[in-house]
Formats: sequence, C-alpha cells, structure tokens
Amino acid sequence: MTSTSKTAFHTTQAPQPAGPYSQGVEANGFFYTAGFGPQDPATGAVPDTAADQTRQVLRNVQTILAERGLTMDDCVKTTVHLANLADFTEFNEAYKEFFSEPYPVRTTVGSQLANILVEIDVVAVVPAGK
Repeated sequence: MTSTSKTAFHTTQAPQPAGPYSQGVEANGFFYTAGFGPQDPATGAVPDTAADQTRQVLRNVQTILAERGLTMDDCVKTTVHLANLADFTEFNEAYKEFFSEPYPVRTTVGSQLANILVEIDVVAVVPAGK
C-alpha cells in the first residue's frame, strides 16, 4: 500500500477553520477545499441574501485557490449546500458569475446550516508543472 502525499494550505485572507481541518489540501494532482461559508474574513459579517452569500463564499474559495496558484477555471467539481432550496435560482445567478465554460460538475443539496444560507467546497485540478 502506498502512502498518499498531501500538503495543507492555509491563508488568513479566508475564514479560519472552526475545527480540526485544513482550508485546502493538495493530493495526487488535485486540490480540495473545505466547505466555505459566507463570512467576510476581515469582519466576520455575513451578507443577508443567498446571492450575496454565494458571492462571498466564492470569493473565500478563490482566496484559498490563489494560495496554491489556482483559479476558478481549475475547478472540476463543486458541492453546494443550500439552507433553502427555494433560493436555488438566486444562488445560481450569482454562482455563474464566478465560472466559465466548461463549467465544473456540481452537486447541490439542501442542508441544515448553522445561521448561513450557502456553503460550497470545490475540487480543482493542479495543472502539470504548477
């Protein structure tokens, strides 16, 4: 059995982990992020609407991707948790501002979230030589 090499990434420019987990981990050519919420990393403020929370979540995701030298164009998979699936259209309009074709595959589920409307994690491919 071979051991998987993994490297954790952390930045103070994104919300800090609320438990024993990394903000991002690279392993075997992929970069995985934690599920990020909509907290502003500087103030802790949370926007009111699902669209604005989606934008802040994806800015938080962009920050940890950038720590590894990646962008949203490197994302191949996203998992989205919505506190209220009735917010899907509003979420989706904001979400598409951050991605271009070919879009990453996506799973969107209704979840019980702690005082937020949106949480998102991504999987990105680390380009060869990067």
